[in-house]
Amino acid sequence: MNFQSIPPDKSIALFVKSILVFEETAENQKTVLPFYADGYPGLMFHETKNGLVVSPHNKKMPDLFLYGQTIKPIELIMNGPYELIVFQLFPFVLKSFFHVNPKDINDDCYDLRRLKTNTVTDTIRDLQKKVALKERVRVITSFLDSMFQASKNLLDFKINQAIQMIIAKNGQIIMKQLCKELKISERTFERRFSDAVGISAKQFSKMIQFQSSLQQLTLKDYTLLTDIVYSNGFADQSHFIKVFKAFTGTTPKKFSA
Repeated sequence: MNFQSIPPDKSIALFVKSILVFEETAENQKTVLPFYADGYPGLMFHETKNGLVVSPHNKKMPDLFLYGQTIKPIELIMNGPYELIVFQLFPFVLKSFFHVNPKDINDDCYDLRRLKTNTVTDTIRDLQKKVALKERVRVITSFLDSMFQASKNLLDFKINQAIQMIIAKNGQIIMKQLCKELKISERTFERRFSDAVGISAKQFSKMIQFQSSLQQLTLKDYTLLTDIVYSNGFADQSHFIKVFKAFTGTTPKKFSA
């Protein structure tokens, strides 16, 4: 399998974190891609010879779809050659761009054909016609930019600012202090955050904190497990293991074995 991460064009960098590309050319290769909570919903396009199935839901996916917050671990399963393009979206995008209630697609997806617009139809047609990765990325970029131009007045920039602050602190942030900096009451903030993102600010922070620890564990950038625990702001090792198991279904020790 080939993997690459592509920085988004500046026209969409406000609302796209990164573009991830997974490719396989072998005819008889079975690919299983694990996905864990990271705080980001996304838009995914795939061209597969035998389809894309999400486990454990055993659900065959459309070729272009949105996915919401991944809270429980999932696996993407493909048999044979494929190209998978993922645009990771900042989490305020789903509602403002697509008028989708983000809570409705937590651990779920949304077939973009349901929007029934010419823009979606034309985008899918162009993606199917284009062969080069660069051209497909350009088509999706253009589609998202058009959605932004049509919806930018609906964006909650204060919530976007809060998201950026939480990410910058790797999830290690006190909500009371965050609200003070944003000059917004805690009650109003929680309501607006949950409405825009689909999960609470506290849960989003926990996902970002988990992802920081997961990256450190994956890169083996530690000597003792407690190095990960304390550098990522967990209260103790027991707390870290509990959070890690909730998001991955396994313990840090088994994951890194």
